[in-house]
Amino acid sequence: MRRRKAKKIAVLPDPKFNEILVTKFVNNIMLQGKKGTAFNIFYDAIEKVSTKTNEDGLEIWRKALENVTPAVEVRSRRVGGATFQIPTPIRDERKSSMAMKWLIGYARSRNEKSMADKLAGEIIAASKGKVLLIRRRKMFTAWPMPIKHSLTSVCN
Repeated sequence: MRRRKAKKIAVLPDPKFNEILVTKFVNNIMLQGKKGTAFNIFYDAIEKVSTKTNEDGLEIWRKALENVTPAVEVRSRRVGGATFQIPTPIRDERKSSMAMKWLIGYARSRNEKSMADKLAGEIIAASKGKVLLIRRRKMFTAWPMPIKHSLTSVCN
């Protein structure tokens, strides 16, 4: 068991929008320590989103993150030799980090030319709810077998 909790590293807000969530998103985009490049990719993507939709790009990005964020996750619980899938609530920090990683991962697998184009397309699709991410969220939070009421009290 741990002696004490791990220290939380304070994340500074980004220079343009002055938001911590944007900096966390950019840190997930960043590869090989190139934070400036990651900021440029994010800001270009937000500009492209705002030009394509004629709305505020940052608000659409927030809506996309909200649509992708899972509410519960399914964990395996072994009870008496049988393994059951039991839904458990997710901490807020884990929810947002999972949503960011899913959004960036699916953006990287798109077929546009630049990463800014890929990210912009994924943000627009996620904000409208027309994307694989929404299906993945449902898969991730769905449980295949019926759960007995006695088992839900075991995990809590």
